Amino acid sequence: MESIDHPGRARRALLGLGCGLALFFLLQGCSRDNPEAALRARIAALADSIEREPAALQQYLAEDFIGNGGLDRSGARAMALAYRLRYRDTGVVIGPLALQMGPGHATARSTVVLRGGSGLLPEGAGAYEVESGWRLEGGEWVLASLRWQRAL
Repeated sequence: MESIDHPGRARRALLGLGCGLALFFLLQGCSRDNPEAALRARIAALADSIEREPAALQQYLAEDFIGNGGLDRSGARAMALAYRLRYRDTGVVIGPLALQMGPGHATARSTVVLRGGSGLLPEGAGAYEVESGWRLEGGEWVLASLRWQRAL
């Protein structure tokens, strides 16, 4: 039986403690005390949902969400699901974010690369200039509007 004095066990315990503390401080940085950090975390989570579980996209969208061509909340979800069905492997890469923060609202601008398919040259890929409008609802950032156009 291994004792607590075993070097491997002690190292794992310290690593676990270190990871736990890092996660704690990361989450603290994304708290309501720092709206910009919370918005950046929310944008990253939205991108992750598009890659992994497009059906979860709606939790990030305001009830009155509006996108290009009158795209509404359910249309955005359907579009994300269709892309995921067409391309089994999808990816979203968000370039540097330019944020304009206001009381209870924000605008984020970035170049976003959306890819579908696998391999060095995926079947579907495109770069887009994206502008998104966000607002605080119940302490959470929700996406209220989204405009995009091809970057290349």
